[in-house]
Amino acid sequence: MAEDDDLALVRRLAPEVLAMLVRRYGHFEACEDAVQEALVAASVQWPAEGRPASPKAWLMTVASRRLIDELRSDEARRRREQSDASMAGSEAVTGPAADDTLTLLFLCCHPALSAPSQLALTLRAVAGLTTAEIARAFLVPEATMAQRISRAKQKIVEAGASFRPPPEAEWAGRLRVVLHVLYLLFNEGYTATSGPDLVRTDLTSEAIRLTRELLRVVPDDGEVAGLLALMLLTDARRAARTDRDGGIVPLTEQDRTLWDADEIAEGVALVTGSLASKPLGPHQVQAAIAAVHDEAERVEDTDWRQILALYGVLQRIAPGPMVALNRAVALAMVEGPEAGLDALDALSVDDRVNASHRLESVRSHLLEMNGDTEAARNAYVDAARRAVSIPERRYLISRAARLSTSSGGVARRRR
Repeated sequence: MAEDDDLALVRRLAPEVLAMLVRRYGHFEACEDAVQEALVAASVQWPAEGRPASPKAWLMTVASRRLIDELRSDEARRRREQSDASMAGSEAVTGPAADDTLTLLFLCCHPALSAPSQLALTLRAVAGLTTAEIARAFLVPEATMAQRISRAKQKIVEAGASFRPPPEAEWAGRLRVVLHVLYLLFNEGYTATSGPDLVRTDLTSEAIRLTRELLRVVPDDGEVAGLLALMLLTDARRAARTDRDGGIVPLTEQDRTLWDADEIAEGVALVTGSLASKPLGPHQVQAAIAAVHDEAERVEDTDWRQILALYGVLQRIAPGPMVALNRAVALAMVEGPEAGLDALDALSVDDRVNASHRLESVRSHLLEMNGDTEAARNAYVDAARRAVSIPERRYLISRAARLSTSSGGVARRRR
């Protein structure tokens, strides 16, 4: 247990240490290598010698020594001579993004990088996700993601990016990427794609913290407020999402008295103010959907017609396979499971969603609603086979097993 706690701690501290190193020394890629070496050293020494009194200072000291050794080498000296524009030289970071980790996040969203590379590099450097976790978030092979991250780091060096907030002309564009990154970071924490636990609170907490910092910096940005509202309204259900054994409890079966009322109230206030006074964006609409769920005291009180209408808006302003998938569920709740299943059929040709377990997971649920027990059981098994999250896989297997032993289900065929 202590080793697990140490691992969680160093992963949480890694982005902060990396940001401090980059601000002090520059040389993004070399700094990240030094931090990774410090993390390895911590994983070996802490279990044997005990956790230091100040873990961050320990990591910073070790990483700094590794970095200085590297920068003194002949090879590193030649690299520095080839790049006059160092990322160092901005000890006094001014401007809107004064938080070191936030500044690092904007650095990773440099315009020299493509949008996918910006996202991947930020998730690696700021969030501390592994390459495999990022690859699953993007639905691409791990080797492809490793190459993308490596190229992104090299482009950061070649661009001579400095560790300071972006210039005003680039702020809006890079902010959109930052919001997307924070959204992915929260999602990875809320439903982890690897490991035995459903939730990684280190990631959700960091995503919420950084989004709060962004809102402090740009209080009039509706999408920042919308994203924070979405995170709070979603995180509010965390205590009810799992049972005593860590198994998943679906939204329709959760004990709503366990939901965090304070987070719900804050989230509702944020999204209400945002929708009333700001241009409409996808995060605001998603937050509005989450608010409709959270404000229903009982599952039968859920206003599915309003949710369906909101998904229609979301599909117009930010179309995508996951939006269409969620809209199919809302459609089924309003017009019946047949309508939802028909909507899923149109998604079956999209490789982005077919590669994951989510399409078959939704299909199995709608088939069960429709009374087609055998098809639902088979779909649950297929979804479980595709799932990479251990809790999600166990949940899907349990649903299939429940249908296998149920004697009350009546098989039906879709018309």
